[in-house]
Amino acid sequence: MVTSFSPHNLNSQILSKMLLCAICGRAPLNTKIVGGQDASAGAWPWQASLHRSGSHFCGGSLINNEWVLTAAHCFASTSLSGLIVYLGRQTQEGANANEVSRNVSQIIKHPAYNSITEDNDITLLHLSSPVTFTDHIRPVCLASANSTFFKSTVSWVTGWGNIRTASLPSPQILQEVDVPVVGNKQCKCLYGVSTITDNMLCAGPLEGGKDSCQGDSGGPLVSKQGSVWVQSGVVSFGNGCALPNLPGVYARVSKYQNWINEQMTTNQPGFVTFNSNGTDGDLAISCVPAITTTTAATTTTTIARKILSSQIRFPINHAYPLSI
Repeated sequence: MVTSFSPHNLNSQILSKMLLCAICGRAPLNTKIVGGQDASAGAWPWQASLHRSGSHFCGGSLINNEWVLTAAHCFASTSLSGLIVYLGRQTQEGANANEVSRNVSQIIKHPAYNSITEDNDITLLHLSSPVTFTDHIRPVCLASANSTFFKSTVSWVTGWGNIRTASLPSPQILQEVDVPVVGNKQCKCLYGVSTITDNMLCAGPLEGGKDSCQGDSGGPLVSKQGSVWVQSGVVSFGNGCALPNLPGVYARVSKYQNWINEQMTTNQPGFVTFNSNGTDGDLAISCVPAITTTTAATTTTTIARKILSSQIRFPINHAYPLSI
């Protein structure tokens, strides 16, 4: 098929891309330095709250004026019925003067998503109509394919999920917590080599105490570069919440630049290369013996752990069985 070339259309796309890159990742109302507390209104203007049948079940992030990035495991059902996205929301109870809501016209789950291993745990939501950017509603920048997030890179995760394994108390204010990146080599040592793939990123202090949890699924993990916030991960799974030596696991956004752009052929999101400074401490990590096997008919000890249903950052209204 032969199509006509239009310089006007090409220039419009380039201009749109430049404008989005100039806006994305900038949060003029964000003044936080430390976390583990209520987020102030507008501090994370890309944060989305996904509701079905009137209840919050997952988070997400606004990546342009009509698309939201979230987790694939949030959508066992891809029905659009009763699905609403809230942006500019601060609390799950009471009035939110700065919020808008949209229905969803399309759900695009990654075709290689594996519900057993949680690999490729990423999904795009197309809003029913565009939103207008304000100080409380803005898109986040996304980490480009050649981004690097070295061990201990300061990151933040936000959401309305459980705290200390209990539901967020009334009025359910958006929470924020700072979590350092845990390198993939070290995370493989902790979870098992086959559990953590290159499509994943881990974050959380090894002493525990800070983490995402059930109900935070699909929400953003972000790091700041200069004055710009860049999304590195999407809340995916973990073993319990905030336990020692079990950091949260996230879908690694930089692995999906091509796939996201293929779904969004126009008005594409702002991708930014995040560069970590210095040397990656994860390179020095070694977990030996990673697998210890006895030749006698006794027990076999391995670091690898089966992903249990309780590990996934399920929506807070998802009934999942206890592991045994």
